[in-house]
Amino acid sequence: MDDSKYEIGFKIILHAGDAKSKAMDAISCANEYQFDKARVLIKEAQTELKSAHQVQTDIMAKEANGNGTDLNILLVHSQDHLIMAMMSIENARQMVILNEKIMNLEQQIKGGIG
Repeated sequence: MDDSKYEIGFKIILHAGDAKSKAMDAISCANEYQFDKARVLIKEAQTELKSAHQVQTDIMAKEANGNGTDLNILLVHSQDHLIMAMMSIENARQMVILNEKIMNLEQQIKGGIG
């Protein structure tokens, strides 16, 4: 069996999975009001996402040049991982914004009581 045709899918899954993990860690940090750490993790997630996206772009360019990649279930599955990573990063960004607002409101309430 030729395992090289699965390598592309594995590369996308690797980078997209790392991106999603970092984004989820960023959400956890945002929930703890650790915004600087969350932003660093989001930036790292974006770097991983860029790597995954580059693999995808490379196979699309090959396809456009007449050198298509054999479609297999792993490649299809890798696209799910890529999309979930993208959504997780966007969710992490939004959680930072929302938690900053919550923290500011909490501080205003505490300031008004004291």
